[in-house]
Amino acid sequence: MKFNYSKISVLGLIALLGTTAVFPSYAGKKKTEPKTNIVFSTLSPNDQKRYDYFFLEAARQQAAGNYAEAFDLFEHARKINPKAAEVYYNQASYYAQLKNDSIALEYFKKAAALNPDNYTYLERVAHYYIESQKYDKAIEEYETLTRKNPENSDALEILAQLYRMQKDYPKMISTINRIETVEGSSEQLTLSKVRVYEMMEDKKSAYRELKSLTDKHPNDVNYRLMLGNWLLGKDRKKEAYKLFLSALKDEPENANVQSSLYDYYSSVGQDSLAKSLMVKILLNKKTDNSTKATLLHQAIQKNEADGGDSTKIIKLFDQVLAIPQTNSDIAELKVAYMLMKKLPQDSINRALNQVLEISPENTQARLQLLQSFWEAKKYDEIIENCNSALQYSPDEMMYFYFLGMAYFQKKDDDQALNSFRTGISRINSQSDANMVSDFYGMVGDILHTKGYADQAFAAYDSCLQWKDDNISVLNNYAYYLSVEKKNLPKAEQMSYKTVKAEPENATFLDTYAWILFQEERYSEAKIYIDQAKDNLDTISPSPTIYDHLGDIYYKNNLKEDAVKFWKQASEADSTLEATKWKLTNKQYISDEEYNKKWKKEKSSK
Repeated sequence: MKFNYSKISVLGLIALLGTTAVFPSYAGKKKTEPKTNIVFSTLSPNDQKRYDYFFLEAARQQAAGNYAEAFDLFEHARKINPKAAEVYYNQASYYAQLKNDSIALEYFKKAAALNPDNYTYLERVAHYYIESQKYDKAIEEYETLTRKNPENSDALEILAQLYRMQKDYPKMISTINRIETVEGSSEQLTLSKVRVYEMMEDKKSAYRELKSLTDKHPNDVNYRLMLGNWLLGKDRKKEAYKLFLSALKDEPENANVQSSLYDYYSSVGQDSLAKSLMVKILLNKKTDNSTKATLLHQAIQKNEADGGDSTKIIKLFDQVLAIPQTNSDIAELKVAYMLMKKLPQDSINRALNQVLEISPENTQARLQLLQSFWEAKKYDEIIENCNSALQYSPDEMMYFYFLGMAYFQKKDDDQALNSFRTGISRINSQSDANMVSDFYGMVGDILHTKGYADQAFAAYDSCLQWKDDNISVLNNYAYYLSVEKKNLPKAEQMSYKTVKAEPENATFLDTYAWILFQEERYSEAKIYIDQAKDNLDTISPSPTIYDHLGDIYYKNNLKEDAVKFWKQASEADSTLEATKWKLTNKQYISDEEYNKKWKKEKSSK
């Protein structure tokens, strides 16, 4: 029978037997291979030769990734020798990939039955039961496996976990004891038994196991602490305290001993002793930062419960941070506390600088500091910090962004342009599209200000390729096109997107109205310029919008209103020479016409 390729076609999409060799072998961390009985062939010499050919060719096709052909050849080999365990094993793996679990399991079991001493076959059956969540069946198989190879601690560990899932804790203890026989006693195994006894609520046995560790290691204070902490958790405080004092006598500077004593004093209400010991632990150079952080959290919680006096907690942080730090964890925790307490920004900035003194490459702290400077308009501090940060993180685009914006606010367009362009040179496939878009947008704005309109428009096009709905760039691009009377349909399309996005934005409405004006669609322009006027900021009036109002009203034959708007524009900005001319002559003139007229008048003089 020819193999049905349509059923196996899915195998061409995956490495079907990437983890299954034709002759698989079990790799455990510690095992002794059981003796494997040789399965003697009952085939005739000719059939054996035919079988060998088809099996080896199947293996070759499988290694080449031709899984359908391999399966077909395995099937042919199986028909020649129906008692070949290795064929059933390989075919089972195919059925497993095809999610035909019943046949897969049947074939795995068949392989194991035909060669019951092959450890890999037996183990695969057990794994299949685990994958199917048939844990009782998996336990039977692993019991068989561990009887055949009692020194395989990997299999014993799996068996212990299976018993845990079945909540058969006595069998779990028995299995851990078997592991202990193979590997020898260890802290890990003892603690595993303690946890099981805890689940069994057998406190006596749990205590016995922990006590055995302290008896075996009388000079190791860590085992005494382990037992003491367990006793403290079981409200056997006097016994725990005795062990802690014993450990303290042997190692008075041991941070773990001090922490255990701190827990004891806290549990019995001796707050003054607990507080004194807490400070000692925090100032102990041997105390790890995670322990310090835990104690500081506890101190903060207690302080909040007592009224929340932040000066006490800040003093405690300062004491800890006076010791040389291996990382900035504690300094960062101090910042987080100060933010929670909403302390003054200047003091928070000092704390952020403390973080950066310890870890100058800490981007999160640096950006937090830069944001604070930005809100306070401290542009020189931003420039100084960005230049310092770029020594540690030369590809961090946010630093180039803050740097460029600071120079831009200081009206240093050349430095700003250089910063943004350098940031753009760091763009890669992982770059944030919104940020890249903003970089190109700022480059476009600066280039247009410097008189490089074509380069500015190219930068805007690049910006919109990264983010086609960058509203501010769509507005600026559209407005500059309208001023130069270039590609007005494109300008109108871009501007309309901004109006749809923010229908109450006076600037966007003004741009759209002005584009319609340039297209000589005066009545439509009036609709949108009126909306712009209605949404104007009355505190900071816009001379440009009032000037546009006058122009648009004039073209709609509302000349008296036009003069009023030109007057408002001139009052808001006395440098608008064309507007002054319109106001004086009560007549519209475009900027281009005015400039020509002004140059002509100047040359005639």
